[in-house]
Amino acid sequence: MEEENWFRLKDITSVISPSLLVYRERVVHNIEEMIRMVGDTKKLCPHIKTHKCAEIVQMQMKRGINKFKCANIAEAELLGNCGAPQVLLAMQPVGANIARFITLMKTFPNTEFSALTDTLAIADKLATSGKENDLKISLYIDLNVGMNRTGIAPDEKAFHLYKHISENPHLNILGLHVYDGHLRNPDFDSRKQDCDKAFDSVLELKERILEAKLPNPIIIAGGSPTFPIHSKRENVIASPGTTLLWDAGYGGLFPEMKFLPAAVLFTRIISKPKPGILCFDLGHKSIAPEMPFPRVEFLSLKHDKQISQSEEHLVVEYDDLNVMEVGTEHYAIPKHICPTVAKYDELLVVDSGKITDAWKVAARNHKISI
Repeated sequence: MEEENWFRLKDITSVISPSLLVYRERVVHNIEEMIRMVGDTKKLCPHIKTHKCAEIVQMQMKRGINKFKCANIAEAELLGNCGAPQVLLAMQPVGANIARFITLMKTFPNTEFSALTDTLAIADKLATSGKENDLKISLYIDLNVGMNRTGIAPDEKAFHLYKHISENPHLNILGLHVYDGHLRNPDFDSRKQDCDKAFDSVLELKERILEAKLPNPIIIAGGSPTFPIHSKRENVIASPGTTLLWDAGYGGLFPEMKFLPAAVLFTRIISKPKPGILCFDLGHKSIAPEMPFPRVEFLSLKHDKQISQSEEHLVVEYDDLNVMEVGTEHYAIPKHICPTVAKYDELLVVDSGKITDAWKVAARNHKISI
């Protein structure tokens, strides 16, 4: 699958630039590689935040993956529409999203929805909503093991929150959620050491819970960088996300993982304003702009230096002044695929060098209908 020029389209006549191409065979490879690494689909809960696409959810379900994680209500609704058996909303619902979460449960009764909490007050608000709607709300405690973004430290407060939820008749405590996205040392042994050290506190909390004869916690852990580590743990469900499409950022940092970049930006040169300068139609609106340069890895251009970007333009220094003409097509792998996907209404599906389908980025926005 790594043949030279695997990314090139055979006919570009009607292909708009910029577009985001997705290579079906590579998505299949990445799904199968996730399953191979974890060994059992029951130990997988992939995040859909990267692709936000029903077709990729369905591809995973056909291979026996029944648990999914999502970042917002729109993604949860997409999973409900796909008939996903189990869905974890990996964002503590607050404000109007509490009522939306209740609506999700009512709209898709055949899907088991759960959510995260790290706060007693929100857990109690969810319990009140459950009581008012004759529903029992399933929750995981969101643990902070060093990322300091969300969650509660796996200590006494976390234990008491777990106990409090377990004693509420309108709540169902399921387990512990651990996201360690800050652990991304390129050296695998160092990353594993950091991951194991952070996870020790989670295991200590689990032991405390079991000693108190509270419900045995399910543990959902990790993202893509720590997936190779959590995938080998017993009684732990791993939750990678970027692995479905992969990107140049993670590909460069974690070469030990055998995922393939499955999403490629199709772009064209729109101007040559001076010798040695090329301008592409890959502005902030077309690719995640939060990364430092380079923001893409060109597959069809060597020796490029990305020097500036604005809303519609990406400016590149190039050392060969003869071969690049205005209008020439090029292909590039994003450094950060997740927010790049969200900039497109659809993904153009490539099979054997031809565009054969278009998959809607159905959860691109924060709301579908709920």
